[in-house]
Amino acid sequence: MKRILILMMIISMSAVVVTGCGNSNNAANDGRYKVVATTTLVADLVKSIGGEYVNVQGLMGPGVDPHLYKASAGDVKLMQNADMVVYNGLHLEGKMGDIFENIESSKKMILAVSKDIDESNFIDFVTNPGSSDPHIWFDVKLWKEAAKTVAEGLKKLDGEHASEFDANLEKYLGELDELEEYIHQRILEVPQENRVLITAHDAFNYFGNAYGFEVKGLQGISTASEAGTSDVSQLAKFIVERRIKAIFVESSVPRKSIEALQEAVKAQGFQVEIGGELYSDSTGDAGTGAETYIGTFKANIDTIVDALK
Repeated sequence: MKRILILMMIISMSAVVVTGCGNSNNAANDGRYKVVATTTLVADLVKSIGGEYVNVQGLMGPGVDPHLYKASAGDVKLMQNADMVVYNGLHLEGKMGDIFENIESSKKMILAVSKDIDESNFIDFVTNPGSSDPHIWFDVKLWKEAAKTVAEGLKKLDGEHASEFDANLEKYLGELDELEEYIHQRILEVPQENRVLITAHDAFNYFGNAYGFEVKGLQGISTASEAGTSDVSQLAKFIVERRIKAIFVESSVPRKSIEALQEAVKAQGFQVEIGGELYSDSTGDAGTGAETYIGTFKANIDTIVDALK
């Protein structure tokens, strides 16, 4: 009988230990806080700063267009069950605004990575003055500010690992410094008169401002707008007049609009090449070397330079 009682006590104690493990301070079952990030770029940023101390889950996969993304019931549940939700902001995730408002009103931690960037650095929509272009990651200096914002948010979530988040931030900022140097060195290979970037939609205006390129997109800043026949014709005329060597498709936008532009240029007696595919609103697939923000930017700059130099 004694042996049975002792065995029952051991089982009971083990059950208590298992039940209590890793569930304090709203942390995930593995002891880490659960953070949901909207885009692949935002998810990569949170992982870079959070490191081993956060469990990051992204809503959108590579190649997904955040402008048009509609959150599923499963996405909403995932965000509701997270300890923190991180998004780009500036209406990039245009169809998720109401969801973010509901999360914020429930007092759950929610963070826009763009929130601390000085508004003077934002580019206005041409078609909607007063609203800001959300593609801030194409200026590395602005993405550094976003990284600092994420670090502060994680420190509020998990103060116990504040020093680790600060160390990860410093390391990441150093990597971004190296990325900027790489970008500037590669751009030197392109003659000044060839620094014209034509893409499917206006995602690259921050890139143009930061690195000295004239940028034109066939569609507006949001892919929700459609390029009309007159838009194609006008841009084709510009390409012919300027003798542009190459135009570019985007990973998250259908190729048909750029292919139509190429045909319109051909109809005017000039040949323009499709210089390659650029990552605009997401990172690349796993295993491509472009699955991180830094890898994505390097892949883009290599594609642009190699086509235009």
